[in-house]
Amino acid sequence: MEAKTVARSAAMSRSKLSKIENGGAAPSVVDTEQILTALGVSAEVKAEYMAAARAAATEITAWRLYRRLGFHRKQQQVQALESQTTVLRLFQPSLIPGLLQTPEYVQAVLGRKGMGEEQLARGICARLARQSVLYNTAKTFRFVITEPVLRWQIVPPLVMAGQLDRVISASRLPNVDIRVVTLAAPQHDFPSHSFSIKDDRLVTVETVHAEVVATDPRDIALYVSKFDGFERDAVSGIEVRALVAGIRDEFLREQETL
Repeated sequence: MEAKTVARSAAMSRSKLSKIENGGAAPSVVDTEQILTALGVSAEVKAEYMAAARAAATEITAWRLYRRLGFHRKQQQVQALESQTTVLRLFQPSLIPGLLQTPEYVQAVLGRKGMGEEQLARGICARLARQSVLYNTAKTFRFVITEPVLRWQIVPPLVMAGQLDRVISASRLPNVDIRVVTLAAPQHDFPSHSFSIKDDRLVTVETVHAEVVATDPRDIALYVSKFDGFERDAVSGIEVRALVAGIRDEFLREQETL
């Protein structure tokens, strides 16, 4: 296969693929999986190489590197991973999850990362393009967010009301489960930070300075346990929609007073 074809399918630049191919850079677990998928190798071969890649167990990539390469490339990489994931579990104590964000909310989030106008526009388009995966009913999405996420006003009240309407709408999709850990509920754990679990093969964690990718089964099990605990304590279904609608109406009343 031509390098440009593999690079495009693996959601990476040709220069990065060239460095990996020529031994100038070590591929991450995600890189390895993307390249093997692009090459269409057998399950046996893929398992062998993935086992070797996971030997490192944990990888850390500073956000400044993504900023230099372009956040749209990061979004494309995430989109490729999500396309290969059957069950996505995401815990978010800070922001509305990216797959549920409205364009205005995306702009507010990415706009705080110090990007130029062109890079910002490409990043917004790439994140919104990811959201089509929600309508693939062969996949399951389980979101657990904390109540302050719904109240964290990073956009004007009217825009927040629209964002919460988007959450309510997405919660009605048959393959999407959105739960909220309310402030009133007794808590048995601490939120710490956001993380996502892709099937049972890798966990991505977002810290202030970097993204951490864990692939060791023992580490993944810790995050699964933490997610399950918050999921049990959270409200769901009709209760979630009533809670979100109530907060949305608060934003609408606030807008009327401006």
